[in-house]
Amino acid sequence: MAKKKSKFLSGKRIDPTPINNSTTLADLVDESFMAYNAARIREACRLFTNKMLEPDVTVGVTLTGALTPAGLGISALIPLIRAGFIDWIISTGANLYHDTHFGIGLSLHQGDAKMDDRILREEEVVRIYDIFFDYSVLLDTDEFFRRVIEGEEFQKTMSSAEFHYLCGKYIREREKKLGLENKSLLAVAYEYGVPVYTSSPGDSSIGMNIAAKELQGSRLVLNPNLDVNETASIVLAAKRGYVHSGGKSKKPGKSAIFILGGGSPKNFALQTEPQIQEVLGIDEKGHDYFLQVTDARSDTGGLSGATPGEAVSWGKIDPDQLPDAVVAYVDSTVALPIITAYSLARREPRAPKRLYERREEFMNLLKREYEKSTRR
Repeated sequence: MAKKKSKFLSGKRIDPTPINNSTTLADLVDESFMAYNAARIREACRLFTNKMLEPDVTVGVTLTGALTPAGLGISALIPLIRAGFIDWIISTGANLYHDTHFGIGLSLHQGDAKMDDRILREEEVVRIYDIFFDYSVLLDTDEFFRRVIEGEEFQKTMSSAEFHYLCGKYIREREKKLGLENKSLLAVAYEYGVPVYTSSPGDSSIGMNIAAKELQGSRLVLNPNLDVNETASIVLAAKRGYVHSGGKSKKPGKSAIFILGGGSPKNFALQTEPQIQEVLGIDEKGHDYFLQVTDARSDTGGLSGATPGEAVSWGKIDPDQLPDAVVAYVDSTVALPIITAYSLARREPRAPKRLYERREEFMNLLKREYEKSTRR
């Protein structure tokens, strides 16, 4: 009698196609990334491309680690925005500050991480691991932000999304004068109506310059309360179907979070669901898709290593959607270009959702549902 085949042997047989000189990156991922973290990258590519990029899914991306100075804003994030694959962003302020260098024509260079930093200091060269740039890059970028935020439109309290949108407008104008195109993430986010938030506005050189201008009488204040409620309203609008239907249909939609690294932006994106459920008392279940690229471990207690299963216990992730959660334990600078290239090869562009322009609509939805809550 033949032995019954175990259900655990239903996975694809490991028999990869040999790599040759015509193998594309997307084919390499599908046919050669068979096991270990290579398989997690394959799962990440397929989750992002096949499910998260469906028309009814709203995709939020979080950025930590020095990604933009490594050129990943230009090589990966900007192409994803232009393809309609990123709908909203939460980033460290540092990534947005260093992104601005490229948009205003300043240069960063490949370097040697083993260099003596005392020599670099004498040469006025700043180092981010193996990225080198002249100290004047910092001074010139500081000067750019100080001059921009002197404008009358900045003399008020606003969300970080409004602040970054206005900054993106001026960076785009500088790009045009310099004959540059698609060099700044903030400039492209401005053009495509992608709201960009930062979870810790004072924790970067941008925030430092805002604080310095306050000493001179500037009235610019970034209100984190606006960010908390705006991001929650984006997620609620996505889940209620307002995003993909243009506000005309009540057919439910989905929310996806793509986390590069972890830290504060990760929590800020995921806490949108506890804000909706726990604090505002609105009926909701959690994000539908969770994709994280990280090199952190969960057993050390750091947020960057917190698992999707743990997020379920907080109401951050819909427990019914837990199978659609992938964590790839790999460097973001390796995984992001692969995921970008794979998705662009396997998926047609989506129409930009232009969520920035619909913030008031989404906030009104949040307020209406909160008015019905017993938590008030």
